[in-house]
Amino acid sequence: MTIYFDKETKIFHLQTNQSSYLFQVVNNDYLAHLYWGKRVRSTSMPKSLRYIDRGFSGNPNKEDRTFSLDTLPQEYPAYGHTDFRSPAVHIETADGGRITDLRYVSHEILPGKRRLEGLPATYVEDTSEADTLKVSMLDEVTQLHVTLIYTVYATRNAITRAVHVENKGEDTLGLEKVASMSVDFRETDFEMINLPGAHVRERDIERAPLRRGMQSVESRRGSSSHHQNPFIALVQEETTETTGEVYGFSLVYSGNFKAEVEVDQTCQSRVIMGINDFDFKWLLKPAETFQTPEVVMVYTDQGLNDMSRMYHDLYGRRLARGKHRDAERPVLINNWEATYFDFNEDKILTIADKAKDTGVELFVLDDGWFGKRDDDFTSLGDWFVYDEKLPSGLKTLAEKINKMGMQFGLWFEPEMVSPESELYKAHPDWCLHVPNRRRSESRNQLVLDFSRPDVCDEMIQRVTAILESAPISYVKWDMNRNMTEIGSHYWPKEQQKEVAHRYILGLYRVMETITAKFPEILFESCSGGGGRFDPGMLYYMPQTWTSDNTDAISRLRIQYGTSLVYPISSMGSHVSEVPNHQVGRITPLETRGHVAMDGNLGYELDVTKLSDEEISGIKTQVDLYKSIRQTIQYGTFYRLVSPFETGNYGSIHVSETKDKAVFIYVHTLAEANGPFKAVKLQGLDPETDYCVLETNDVYSGDSLMHIGLNVPYANHDFKSTLYRLEAVK
Repeated sequence: MTIYFDKETKIFHLQTNQSSYLFQVVNNDYLAHLYWGKRVRSTSMPKSLRYIDRGFSGNPNKEDRTFSLDTLPQEYPAYGHTDFRSPAVHIETADGGRITDLRYVSHEILPGKRRLEGLPATYVEDTSEADTLKVSMLDEVTQLHVTLIYTVYATRNAITRAVHVENKGEDTLGLEKVASMSVDFRETDFEMINLPGAHVRERDIERAPLRRGMQSVESRRGSSSHHQNPFIALVQEETTETTGEVYGFSLVYSGNFKAEVEVDQTCQSRVIMGINDFDFKWLLKPAETFQTPEVVMVYTDQGLNDMSRMYHDLYGRRLARGKHRDAERPVLINNWEATYFDFNEDKILTIADKAKDTGVELFVLDDGWFGKRDDDFTSLGDWFVYDEKLPSGLKTLAEKINKMGMQFGLWFEPEMVSPESELYKAHPDWCLHVPNRRRSESRNQLVLDFSRPDVCDEMIQRVTAILESAPISYVKWDMNRNMTEIGSHYWPKEQQKEVAHRYILGLYRVMETITAKFPEILFESCSGGGGRFDPGMLYYMPQTWTSDNTDAISRLRIQYGTSLVYPISSMGSHVSEVPNHQVGRITPLETRGHVAMDGNLGYELDVTKLSDEEISGIKTQVDLYKSIRQTIQYGTFYRLVSPFETGNYGSIHVSETKDKAVFIYVHTLAEANGPFKAVKLQGLDPETDYCVLETNDVYSGDSLMHIGLNVPYANHDFKSTLYRLEAVK
């Protein structure tokens, strides 16, 4: 049992193997947050709630001026009754009122974890893995029932939270904000970490002290976005990769989100996360329900690396699903940067034939194979084969590549439509749009209205027909623009603010249907690279194209930042040609290979233009990667050297049994007469001796972790090192 309720004190104690989370029913059935942190064995607390009369903080009960919701550390705050801070829930009633008074009614503790209706979420394979607490709250006036859902993983040190809302009253309610969770800390000495960025520059790491007032991380783009990620962490000033307290918050959702942290007058910090309330309102009719997405919360006092390992384990094993969850991912070659739209069947077969000699296992045909697609102006939505480019059809092309000994994969962008397409001409109202307003294009395309069931059904049919037509083993599912003119011809005017969320629900239904129908296919999500790299997508597609930026040095920061939350098995990483197409940089093939091997290795270049020496180099890389990819993709990952702090990069992947490890180091810029470098490793068995296969040197595990491993002297820019370590038997 991981969840306890003390009937006398009315304290709930949620207990993982490393942490405790406590809250209490207080003073006329309000829920007060008490503690979240290092595991304690009992609910006897020296830091119990204290009250004092504070000016300008109103009192629900005029007889008790010491009690105010404005200063109470609440578990799920509502708007309107004496709390002036940001609420977790905000509703509008039929008469225009906007007050909600939620009180505790009852609770139940259940074994295991239930699915969330229509939404991705973490799961259990056995009910013994977790327990679930459902706390029922009620607003008596509106008969709004709010159920707080907590799941506690016993051995994974994670707590998930979500909220289920039901209207049991007689009037329609307007849900203007329904967050998935709220936590009130009684401290403010935190720094907040988030992952900002931009297209081809995703997931930088930003860290700054909390300030009084409100700070938020959010997306209003219709997707989780390149620009922010649905994750924040609160840490102490002294927290490092290996030491210090970390509170992590990660939202399992792919649309508009908001994570907000408010520091109040009494130096308390309120964290709220969920669907963004900007341009959002959900009409909840009598007897209807609304389900929020899930937030995964983790706590550790062992630093950021430990937080990351918790997320990697949970998301890799209990969020990703299906055949490919635990399977080694194939080495692929993608033709995009090799050909862009300029290809035919002969060109594709020539690239594939050359790639097979290097040991590449999967050929991926990217954009340009459908409709009349010779550029990005046409044909999105017309998911039929471009006969002039591929006169023999997809089936014949795929079979020819299969005969070479490689699998065949295909690029799609099912959520978009080109104004110059048969689909758009037949159904101009099937895109997101607002009457009498222009339809703004991005990359010469519009967004299909996935809030409409008929549009979703049509895309399921069209994609299914292609996937059934040929032996396709892999799909790259792209999405290359954000939402503007968010409106739908399908929904009435009073429900237009529901469209962005209904789009995501429709997208999830489409993905669930297609991935369930084709369980043998490996699906990779993409949104101009990393524009929708979020936990929601990992539930349907176990890997994501990390960034459209294939430059190895740029990728050091991108992959380092991504690893803060997301497992290595989820990160697609490719070797491309030089000068690089995004930044023009020239880096050695060896360095490009080592950086790409720090994820799921692939290639994105025209191998027919490479020298024999380069082809030999790629074959060496592929052979090496195949020998280490189990450790890379499913070992335990540790960040060692931060490119954000030093410009250089270091990481190590350690096998589950700690008998193998892969160390990767990249020195970006050489220095004249520069210093020697050594890196302290992590995760090894201190009692085991390890042989560095590349040098044949043997070192003890404790010396490698405490003294460090020498890396070769950097006598040129962009020098990289990959060392394999094996336990000496």
